[in-house]
Amino acid sequence: MTNSVKSRTMMICAMLIFGTIGVFVKYIPLPSSVIALARSVIGTLFLLLVSCVRKKAPSFVVIRKNLWRLLILGIFLGANWILLFESYRYTTVAIATLCYYLAPVFVVLASPILGERLTAKKLIFSAIALLGMVLVSGVIGGGEISVTGALLGVAAALLYAAIILLNKKLTDISANDVTIAQLGISAVVVGIYVLLTEDFSQMNLAFGEGVLLAVVGVVHTGVAYALYFAAVKALPAQTSALFAYIDPVCAIILSALFLAEPMTVTTAIGAVLILGSTLASEIFNK
Repeated sequence: MTNSVKSRTMMICAMLIFGTIGVFVKYIPLPSSVIALARSVIGTLFLLLVSCVRKKAPSFVVIRKNLWRLLILGIFLGANWILLFESYRYTTVAIATLCYYLAPVFVVLASPILGERLTAKKLIFSAIALLGMVLVSGVIGGGEISVTGALLGVAAALLYAAIILLNKKLTDISANDVTIAQLGISAVVVGIYVLLTEDFSQMNLAFGEGVLLAVVGVVHTGVAYALYFAAVKALPAQTSALFAYIDPVCAIILSALFLAEPMTVTTAIGAVLILGSTLASEIFNK
């Protein structure tokens, strides 16, 4: 297997894994903050174990150099997961994922911060995607619960867009070190939040549900991020961007197959507008 094929295979596997997380979270009867904490802790430990096996320990000197940005990124990452998982509680996995997938649109709109020109074409594609968000949110012909879930998904997307932009400001640090540092900081921050807000005595987790939680931490966080960052490093940016569309498509299909979540005509049109506009934007820009 050539390096190109191997990298593409790794990226596809990472996107397929990311696309299944909503189905797993739906079956874990824990508060969103607790799931986010477990994901951060398990993911961090897994990546540290992988680093030890590969004999590539994180560079704490470089991490310290970027510490204040990593602190912000860790806080944003933890809050991002809490909002996304909470969105799954209020609405369907498909709608939550589609709203979350507005993150690239927000990155485009914020591109002038990075010194990039915001063209009329980018504005048009962004407007189409935002229209799609209105349709999938349930504002038109939908209910209050759907709107709440959609707004939580959009809030998560805003944080994810901020994470993407801040990551571009990091200097001289490997993707592995960035991931471990962000997950570790997220675990500390979310852990403090959970201790202050949650009552553990009221939480019960069956064996099967515990297995699902472990899978979310090891597979959906440790394995998926390891595959993703290894592939991103080897693939052209436009290839990585196009493969990212596997994630929402997978989430939509699985939500229908395993959760029997309905999709109205309005939601389907909104999905086409969001995914189509962001895909078209990538193609035209690259």
